[in-house]
Amino acid sequence: MTLLERYILKNTFNAFAACLVALTGVIWITQALRELDLLTGKGQTLFIFLTVTGLSLPALINVIAPVALFLATLYTLNKLNGDSELIVMSAGGMPPQRLLRPFLALAAFVCVVVAIISLYLMPASFQEMRQLFTKIRADFVGTMAKEGQFITLDSGITFHYRERSGDALLGIFMEDLREKDKAIVYLAERGQTVEQGGNAYLVLQKGSVQRKEPNSRDSSIVAFERYAVDLSAFNKEGGEVIYKPRERSTTQLLFPDKNELIYQEQRGRFRAELHERLSSWLYPLAMMVIAFAALGEARTTRQGRGIAMAGAVVAIVLLRILGFAASSAVARTPVAVVAMYGIPLTGILVSLLLIFKGPAMRSAHARLQAALRSLQPSRSPAPQKA
Repeated sequence: MTLLERYILKNTFNAFAACLVALTGVIWITQALRELDLLTGKGQTLFIFLTVTGLSLPALINVIAPVALFLATLYTLNKLNGDSELIVMSAGGMPPQRLLRPFLALAAFVCVVVAIISLYLMPASFQEMRQLFTKIRADFVGTMAKEGQFITLDSGITFHYRERSGDALLGIFMEDLREKDKAIVYLAERGQTVEQGGNAYLVLQKGSVQRKEPNSRDSSIVAFERYAVDLSAFNKEGGEVIYKPRERSTTQLLFPDKNELIYQEQRGRFRAELHERLSSWLYPLAMMVIAFAALGEARTTRQGRGIAMAGAVVAIVLLRILGFAASSAVARTPVAVVAMYGIPLTGILVSLLLIFKGPAMRSAHARLQAALRSLQPSRSPAPQKA
């Protein structure tokens, strides 16, 4: 890579990094504000809050990186043209493929990053976030219960304890109404939450369990000295976490368990998620070449570049809309898989055609017009009357 190409690559990379950090920071802050309930409503620590919001970064970067590359390409080309550097390069005989080379190098780097995030980091972060939220919802004793107050969960659990003594809770009352015709009431003098095997348990001491039989007025009371209650069983999702398609690893999407109920119900969503990950790396390259096709040609200050920039913005918006539409169509029919790859590839091929063939076609058109003008008979001046 020549010195000039390294200079262009450095400017483009700096602009890309600035756009990526700025856009990611702004959107991350908006996401973080939505999760403030973890601190205020569920009593979580600042570390848990930062962990949850940090796990959303791979998904943000995966979406923002192609847009940041597009903006960086527009900025660099516009700056080069504004400083007359692009005009000097063109006048010096620098072909489009030489000028495109540093942009292609950066685009290849971004494509690799987006592919790694889509195939590995993003599903892993979604999985970890799901486990963390499940754990937070399950351990309602440590997250939401307050001394002397009754709390009622959406799942039908009511919990109360009189006071706290160190790590122990005194005067515990818990009512389980998940099944309305089968109420269970736990009473205990003291209890303590413990974690074992990744699950949270409430260990009750010196108490009783009252169970009401369904469709009957009778109830049974069992006294105990020590009784362990699995808190994860009170979670709406049950003890076993069932991951959605976007939370599955790429290997699980490639080789799914066809006997699994969620796969049988959402077979199309599994297919769409897989091909969305496999095609995501094409969009950084497509957005870069669209920007280059719009502003890669040198123009004088009299030739406006605003229309070209607006056309590039409209093109990438249309590209993403068509991509999302194709993803939705793949969930309904396998035939639409072709569109998921064809849309970005079409954008790349059309842009490359404009980059390499556009100047030659315009030059040939100009020569043809000049030849036609030379063939026209020259008009002699009319004779003047005396």
